[in-house]
Amino acid sequence: MTTQKITIEPVTRIEGHAKVTIHMKEDGSVEHAYMHVNEFRGFEKFCEGRLFFEMPSITPRICGICPVSHHLASAKASDMITGQIPPRPANLLRELMHMGQIIQSHGMHFFELAGPDLLLGFDAAPEIRNVVGLIGANPELTVKAVMLRKFGQEIIRTLGGRRIHPNFAVPGGVNRALQPAERDSILSGMDDAIGSLKIGLQIMKDWAERNMEDINKFAVFPTGYFGLVTPTNGLELYDGDIRLIDRDGLQLEKFNGVDYLEKIAEHVEPWSYLKFPYYKPMGYPGGVYRVGPLGRLNIAEQIDTPLANDELKIFKSLGSGKPVENTLYYHYARLIEGLFAAERVRVLCDDPDILSTDILNTRRNFTGHGVGVIEAPRGTLIHDYTTDENGKLLKVNLIVSTGHNNWAMSNAVDSVAKTYVKGPNVTEGMLNRVEAAIRAYDPCLSCSTHAVGQMPIKLEIINPAGELINTITRD
Repeated sequence: MTTQKITIEPVTRIEGHAKVTIHMKEDGSVEHAYMHVNEFRGFEKFCEGRLFFEMPSITPRICGICPVSHHLASAKASDMITGQIPPRPANLLRELMHMGQIIQSHGMHFFELAGPDLLLGFDAAPEIRNVVGLIGANPELTVKAVMLRKFGQEIIRTLGGRRIHPNFAVPGGVNRALQPAERDSILSGMDDAIGSLKIGLQIMKDWAERNMEDINKFAVFPTGYFGLVTPTNGLELYDGDIRLIDRDGLQLEKFNGVDYLEKIAEHVEPWSYLKFPYYKPMGYPGGVYRVGPLGRLNIAEQIDTPLANDELKIFKSLGSGKPVENTLYYHYARLIEGLFAAERVRVLCDDPDILSTDILNTRRNFTGHGVGVIEAPRGTLIHDYTTDENGKLLKVNLIVSTGHNNWAMSNAVDSVAKTYVKGPNVTEGMLNRVEAAIRAYDPCLSCSTHAVGQMPIKLEIINPAGELINTITRD
């Protein structure tokens, strides 16, 4: 095989810095492929010494894609530290902001990050396999995708004053009420948002029908599944208990997120800075699980909004009574959740309490410890703070959504490489499928490792002698 170095533009469609190394056998097949998250995780440490009430403003800076998730998880942890239970209207407003976050993030990922692979093809030329290529191929659809994301961002801006890094949730509630005109403005965009999500769902289902062979061999493997649920095991994105099911769909645990350290631990590998969470009683790797859209729909038994619940029934049928294991169905699950979030916006805006000015509980019962759990777009997000008697942070522990999926992403990369990468002539399209295995999880690698810098991806192919024979980078 000829040694070559290929530079591909544009920057790959993930958020964060990773590389993949593919170790080849002499016969041109793949021996093993690794996903390396080689950024340093330091955010927790430099938060020590800060005052806890600063955290809802500090932690959104972890990520520009899902700052609302960190903002609200941090606020929930702060509520527990001060013993301030937010009034119902405050929780409705926080959830409304969160639904805006889900809509904008899921919409962006399907149409603008994963979409080029699905709509233009895994083997399409790199120079068109991006959002610019989508504009050329289907400008009307691209405009709808942009407007869908704008709808979600406008909900965030309306409540928090800006589209990213909002200033809204505070210990015990929120800092401003929703005005009737603002609610009406949000409701005026509902029909278009739901319509765009329905289009996305149809696109995904049509693509799946045409590409069922790929879906059934593209990183299909069993794991457990983990996430928040309602008391009746319905889909829940803002608040609830954590439910964990095994690879056969049987419930292993249902517990308050405050007790997460009793249930999960983190494994370390020498080739990645990102840790590997697992369910303690089953050990590693037997106790690995998946989170995010696929995980949440596998643990949910129903969805409490009609359109999304109808789609859930179709989704459930794909597993024939067992959890859906196909990695590419993350995209389908993501759109179902987006539809639920849009329907939920209407439910929240129609609630009379959404316009209430009873938005802050000022009664304090200081505890010095708080855990905030929320379902970020990418999966279960946990913020855990311990303070001294003055509220200064002594310890911060963050288990970020992408971290839960680390084993699954690594396994998906290895599986897809072994399925699609064949030597001696390794094509860019083969390697793009390896990248697509990572994209399916919509990872936020800088979110989970808290790095500063550029966000390239690097793929290296190494022969049995340990020699680097092929490098593909996106800078």
